[in-house]
Amino acid sequence: MGLPFIVRLPPVEETYPTGLSPRQVVKRLAIQKVLAVADDDMWIFGADTIISIDDFLFGKPKDRADAKRMLSVLNGRVHRAVTGIALMSDRGLASNSVESEVEFIDMSDAEMEWYLDSRDWEGVAGAYKIQGLTGCFICSIKGSFSNIVGLPMRETYQMLESAKYFCR
Repeated sequence: MGLPFIVRLPPVEETYPTGLSPRQVVKRLAIQKVLAVADDDMWIFGADTIISIDDFLFGKPKDRADAKRMLSVLNGRVHRAVTGIALMSDRGLASNSVESEVEFIDMSDAEMEWYLDSRDWEGVAGAYKIQGLTGCFICSIKGSFSNIVGLPMRETYQMLESAKYFCR
């Protein structure tokens, strides 16, 4: 969007409490991140994305074996990419969540190993980024592409617009 920003890494542990829906989990994490770096003189925006399938919530894999485990569960199936966003502004705290549906092809063992060797899975929820090599293995999406990337642009814009950011 061409907005000026400063990146601050919040000291927030990305844990997934039981009893909450995926949307509640990501909204909670986005709010925690915003509050952890809150500054009275700045607008603070935070986001968090998870992958949800069955009763599993996948964040970032710890290592290659964890990435393979995640991808094996997602392989040939439909899952949800869920992102929570939060904004602290002079108008208060606002939050939202966005959900998109993603369908993987049934990757062969060779395709899985090729992908894992690429290390494209590092540091991303569910061990994949749709804008990277994983795009080779996704046969359909429903919903926001930018949400799957990790920042739902339309909803982020709407949140900033509601807070009157563009009128400043």
